[in-house]
Amino acid sequence: MIVPVILSGGSGTRLWPLSRQQYPKQYLRLTGGNTMLQETILRLNGLNNLADPIIICNIDHRFLVADQCQEVNIINPTILLEPVGRNTAPAITAAAFQALKSSKLECLQSNPILFVLPADHIIQDIEAFHKAIDIATKQAQTGKLVTFGIVPMEANIGYGYIKSSQDGNNGIYKVEEFVEKPNLQTAQLYLEKESYLWNSGMFMFQVNTLINELIIHSPDIVNSASNAVNNATQDFDFIRLEKKSFKLSPNDSIDFALMEKSDNIVVVPLDAGWNDVGSWSALYDIGVKDNNGNVIRGDVFTEETTNTYINANHHMIVTIGVQGLIVVDTPDATLISTKDKAQAVTKIIKQLQKHNREEQFCHRKIYRPWGWYDSIESGRHFQVKRLHINSGAKLSLQMHHKRAEHWVVVSGIATVTNGDETLTLAEGESTYIPIGVAHSLENQTNKPLEIIEVQSGAYLGEDDIIRFEDIYGRTTE
Repeated sequence: MIVPVILSGGSGTRLWPLSRQQYPKQYLRLTGGNTMLQETILRLNGLNNLADPIIICNIDHRFLVADQCQEVNIINPTILLEPVGRNTAPAITAAAFQALKSSKLECLQSNPILFVLPADHIIQDIEAFHKAIDIATKQAQTGKLVTFGIVPMEANIGYGYIKSSQDGNNGIYKVEEFVEKPNLQTAQLYLEKESYLWNSGMFMFQVNTLINELIIHSPDIVNSASNAVNNATQDFDFIRLEKKSFKLSPNDSIDFALMEKSDNIVVVPLDAGWNDVGSWSALYDIGVKDNNGNVIRGDVFTEETTNTYINANHHMIVTIGVQGLIVVDTPDATLISTKDKAQAVTKIIKQLQKHNREEQFCHRKIYRPWGWYDSIESGRHFQVKRLHINSGAKLSLQMHHKRAEHWVVVSGIATVTNGDETLTLAEGESTYIPIGVAHSLENQTNKPLEIIEVQSGAYLGEDDIIRFEDIYGRTTE
């Protein structure tokens, strides 16, 4: 049995302003109709003996993960919530103990094979990808730790490298060395030698093999992850790893904790149109280009524009007489850069963090388990939001100390709790909620509900919320 372990905890800051801490790139639709997380799951379709995935994510992203799994009919994923970030080794080890725990409970194979893969990669040749997985599976079954090395296409200094043996057998090579990100001259030498591959961050091994090797090389990680899983709590459809134990784990990557130390590792070369989409220029490279070499997404009009990536995420973009640019528009921030300088967006993130700007952290549109809201206007002592409430969803019963709210139904039918009253409001109807009054909003229909919310008061921050009841369990946060 192969258990996919999908690492979905990254922040993706190099794709700002689309990717942000609260909504990173793995949850975005960057190349098509599905998000990167969904594509990661769907490209495994067709493999034999495939179990439901274990997805490891940040607590703040748990409802995003659950919703996106449901969208592609993944009904029973195991969603492990990291209480704190501790790099890939503790996360993978926790997934291994969770897989052992689940296999014993469900009477499945007691030593399943884990296939570890990040949620934010693109792989275009699925047939070649599946062939590499079949080769790796056979090796994992013999007790090997298997990594996947990408056949390099250029002298790239953004990746770590794997030095493999010269002699292989049936697509398998012994790993001789893991190499840190090189300078350009060294990367060019690596490119000339067929024995150097990019480190993809994808791995395959049996659970017991992984744990036994980690006991030798990184026992503290094993102890912390084991305790975090044994003391984990079930929270609706999620499993919360126990914070105290998980926090004690060393903050190490799986490469440092194990792969660079073990002598039991083989590599499977992978030539399948792989890309980790680590920059806007990379997204341009893999995009479908028009006759002028432009990659265009959204409502865009161009004139004398060549070799440019344009993403109109919010409204119309018009370009005239430009070339070689990255143009990305969102409701609250716009990025304009030359392709060769787009990596410097990380420096902008540091500036935004220094000035405590919300734009580095979240979008104007904020997703919640019940739907989303968009802060469409704000000023001194007022804020206007557009609320979208999914069918069957309900906002928590709550109150505010410093603001009043006025709800106007734009479409759908709202069931409203306003103090001691329960109201049913149709399109065009409204209700006013004074400061300090408990209130809630519910969509009991099978159609979406949209509300315009006008807030007024001395303080309008999201932390001015006292929750009394919440069907999503957020009263304890």
